[in-house]
Amino acid sequence: MEFFKIRQDIPFMKNAIAFNAISFLTFLAAVFFLFSRGLHLSVEFTGGTLMEVSYSQAADLNVVRDQIAKLGLNDVQVQNFGTARDVMIRMPAVKGQSSAQQSELVLTALKATDANIQLRRTEFVGPQVGDELAIDGLKALAFVVVGIMVYLAMRFEWKFAVAAIVANLHDVVIILGFFAFFQWEFSLPVLAAVLAVLGYSVNESVVIFDRIRENFRRFRKMNTVEIIDNAITSTISRTIITHGCTQLMVLSMLLFGGATLHYFALALTIGILFGIYSSVFVAAAIAMWLGIRREDLIKPTGPKTPGDPDDENAGAVV
Repeated sequence: MEFFKIRQDIPFMKNAIAFNAISFLTFLAAVFFLFSRGLHLSVEFTGGTLMEVSYSQAADLNVVRDQIAKLGLNDVQVQNFGTARDVMIRMPAVKGQSSAQQSELVLTALKATDANIQLRRTEFVGPQVGDELAIDGLKALAFVVVGIMVYLAMRFEWKFAVAAIVANLHDVVIILGFFAFFQWEFSLPVLAAVLAVLGYSVNESVVIFDRIRENFRRFRKMNTVEIIDNAITSTISRTIITHGCTQLMVLSMLLFGGATLHYFALALTIGILFGIYSSVFVAAAIAMWLGIRREDLIKPTGPKTPGDPDDENAGAVV
């Protein structure tokens, strides 16, 4: 399915150096903010207080958030669990205030508007649990990276594997850089979004790489740059359809999903936009600079004989 068909190949690789210079500067800026400001980790990573309360009727989560915000507590996560009357509240640890004192303060504030609220449970999530979650998250990221490289190396060629993983890590670091610069809360749903972006971004790279391999077989007289430009141009319509539909779904979560899904959808939005960019201007360009050739993807099956259709000199007049 195509919205349009471009007859003339767009010379993407002609501007590869300029676009990759921009990518490199953006990457350095993201790394700088990660080290200078760091990530604003949520309760799951840093530890804090977990409360579960039950209302007599469906709870308005926005009202609950406003009541807790008036207490001076920031970065509080409020969400339903089980039913619309049950509310889970996660709060970061506060210096000089125990978990019991913190939960009692919040419960008192909530009962000011509904005296029938019942406290189901309250517990302290220690920083040791947070450390374990952070380590498990890093392990998951490492497994995804290794798995992607092995898959691409087996399906295509190691040069494509290196190019794709550099482009994908470029996307991940830039997402983290945004969260560090704006000090947005980095939670487990955001980590899940980052892992999802890795898989989503590599899908676009695979589509382009597959078309490059196909072009090497079809167009014998094209050089590598022309092959890559044709591959990217011929997949533009598919890219617009796929990423456009996905972005509409993610934007709907961002605009209407509420506070619980806000940062998850925000990370996906950034990742999808940069994933398209990196697949075209980073992954393809790195594969070109690594010296990808026809011989890397199409192995000779045997000695060629005059008149063989695969013989580049077939039909030549001497």
